Amino acid sequence: MLPSEPVKTPPRLTTEQLGEVLGLLSGADSAELKLTVPESDHYQSLRALQVDPLDARMRQIFFFDTPDLALNAAGVVVRARRIQDSAADTVVKLRPVVPDDLPKKLRKDPSFGVEVDAMPGGFVCSASLKGRTTNDEVKEATAGTRPIRNLYSKVQRAFYVEHAPEGIGLNDLVVLGPIPVLKLKLTPEGFGRKLAVELWQYPDGSRSAGRRASRHFCIDRLPDAALENISDLLLHPRRDANPVIAAVLPDTCRRFG
Repeated sequence: MLPSEPVKTPPRLTTEQLGEVLGLLSGADSAELKLTVPESDHYQSLRALQVDPLDARMRQIFFFDTPDLALNAAGVVVRARRIQDSAADTVVKLRPVVPDDLPKKLRKDPSFGVEVDAMPGGFVCSASLKGRTTNDEVKEATAGTRPIRNLYSKVQRAFYVEHAPEGIGLNDLVVLGPIPVLKLKLTPEGFGRKLAVELWQYPDGSRSAGRRASRHFCIDRLPDAALENISDLLLHPRRDANPVIAAVLPDTCRRFG
């Protein structure tokens, strides 16, 4: 087994932060619990989860921004993904957001979603407007033979114009990427919930393995016991709650989007 870094205790959310998270959940469509594993612990983590690399699906992820990352500074994310054996997808994302402040008409759009991402020591609520395209169209746009704006729907383009810095059009953006990603879904023995495991290969050669426990729900339908479990998990992250999670939770979340 490869040597691993010393195990660190995950940071805890404060009581005030927890109250804010639960308030955001009441207006969100879904929630994800995220964590990232340092490269030195990848082997041990994949072994503990009994991951078979041949089950993974290849993705290429492209981000679009200005050279000085003006969109990122404004909380706007423009992304396209090529997906092996599947249609490609696009998204225009805004973060952070307050669900109750979003237009009701937009909330009714099936391609629009509000999600809370929670991780040890932090959280963010984002709003995403998703679209579909083809792998070839993404390839052409990132190669410069197709306008970037043509990847996005009319509704996505309007959402972008409303929130992007003034004077920066979609066709003014540069391509950041691609970032090769391997992704698979599994339900570890004894965990009882599906996980999405991703391995990101960054341009500088570093790798980041992360996993997400995703849950789509209506907060009004959650029993009190479920809310108590969410509160306990975010306030008091434990390593002994499950043998699989204990083996793969060595560090805090970083660079995982």
